[in-house]
Amino acid sequence: MPNAEPAESAESVGSADAVGPLERGLTVLRALSAPGADDRTRHSDLVRETGLARSTVDRVVSTLDRLGLARSDGREVALAPRLMELPGAYLMACGIPAALGPAAERLADEFDESVSVAVPDDGVAGVRFVLQTTRRRTMSLAFRIGDLLPAERCAPGALFAARWDAEGWRGWRARRERDPLGAGFAVAPPAGGVRDGGGFEERAARAGADGWAGDDQLIEPGLVAVAVPVRDGAGRTVCAVSVVSHTSRHTLESLRKRVLPRLRAVQGELEAALAAPRPAPGAAPVRDTSLEAKRELGPGFLQSLARGLAVLGSLGADRGDGMALTAVAEATGLARATARRSLLTLEQLGYVAPDGRRWRLLPRVLELGCARLSGLGLAEIARPHLVALVRRVHESASLAVLDGADIRYVARVPTVRIMSVNITVGTRFPAYATSMGRVLLAGLARDERPALPEVLPALTRRTVTSPLALDRIVERAAADGFALVDEELEEGLRSLAVPVRGADGRVVAAVNVARHAGNGTPDEMRDALLPALREAAELIGADLRALGGTRSL
Repeated sequence: MPNAEPAESAESVGSADAVGPLERGLTVLRALSAPGADDRTRHSDLVRETGLARSTVDRVVSTLDRLGLARSDGREVALAPRLMELPGAYLMACGIPAALGPAAERLADEFDESVSVAVPDDGVAGVRFVLQTTRRRTMSLAFRIGDLLPAERCAPGALFAARWDAEGWRGWRARRERDPLGAGFAVAPPAGGVRDGGGFEERAARAGADGWAGDDQLIEPGLVAVAVPVRDGAGRTVCAVSVVSHTSRHTLESLRKRVLPRLRAVQGELEAALAAPRPAPGAAPVRDTSLEAKRELGPGFLQSLARGLAVLGSLGADRGDGMALTAVAEATGLARATARRSLLTLEQLGYVAPDGRRWRLLPRVLELGCARLSGLGLAEIARPHLVALVRRVHESASLAVLDGADIRYVARVPTVRIMSVNITVGTRFPAYATSMGRVLLAGLARDERPALPEVLPALTRRTVTSPLALDRIVERAAADGFALVDEELEEGLRSLAVPVRGADGRVVAAVNVARHAGNGTPDEMRDALLPALREAAELIGADLRALGGTRSL
């Protein structure tokens, strides 16, 4: 391969080669991503948790804010959905969610149980989840994409340990000595000091011989699971598929009898899906733009951190065989020497590994906000953008989804006025008479739109009551990319809405602003508010796309 260069090991990296700002930036991101961290963290708390100087924390946070990976008001900072582009790069590169997601959905439906897929994180002798299909029950599985478990306390761990060599087992024993109660695995309940010693080795050997492993309440009381390995063409266990239930529904033995024959029957299908050629990346990696930001922010912007994170994200273009140094440099627009230093630093930190002459991402990348951000709801994603929109246009802003023939408000940020529009989250209105409803209907194919009566109820004297006329209006909204409703829902109320598109490009929500009809003409409202509305909708959509590999809406 003409672009391949020998990869250099971490042992060759001296202190002069390590990228200090990248190390410190990732330290801050880990602190913000920790399972016990607050949604918003004070800069002073980050100083205490990371051991970094306040000036360093402030510069790191300023850089992350400028990159769109975090949001800070100068005192507190929160992770931003765009950070998911980094763990998303790993999920894209490994190919597991895309390849096994459809089969996992089918199995979950067939068994009426939660199905998960996990990969080994050998750096900590642990297991990380990369795919989760959950059945919604009062007692349901609560793991998130990126969550980390100790190998000895879950079914996939025994399957992965079955392939460990002597060095792998030494690493596991050393970790157990350092952390006998598993305090480093924050999502797993404390082990209570129980040490299973050789018990795990026996379970791993049995799993290797039997081709499956069970979890009989190892993680916590009441949870049982059965897992099978998914191997590559060389026979290596790439990941494990688990079916998880509760003891109110199954014992481990009854779950094994229920699911193991079917799991074994589809193993070949799963392995074929994982081995199938992957499509080319849907979009080129974002190139390094740190020079422009450095000119804008000066010493408050850590250019080396921005470049290192660009290198990390660029490896998402890997399609199974890693990326050569030259390819990384070309993808980011960086000099080869700069890309090399970032890769070597990321190797030291456990986020990438050399694979022959190429580089590949490691599961540890999932610790960078994945578990926390993958659980965000639509309202949580949209709210910061609605707040910014209200500050910009000085009008109330809302987000709604289609619910049958109605719209349902899921987020709202009001403006402070003597006379204001009083709508609360959860409010429903008929879609045909609202601006958000019309752009949501416009996002559907004709045969997907809800059936309407021959005459629509008139809510005001201006309400469009003809389904044919409404159909023409909806088609116009689809062509224009917005809808304006003038006193059709309520006398004196005018609203303007645009669609919000999800990760697959489909319309998943609508955002609007509303004002009193006496405040200018409809055309004046459109000209004044439409650019800001479209920008807010695009920012919400960008966050949804960043989260697209781990969730659906």
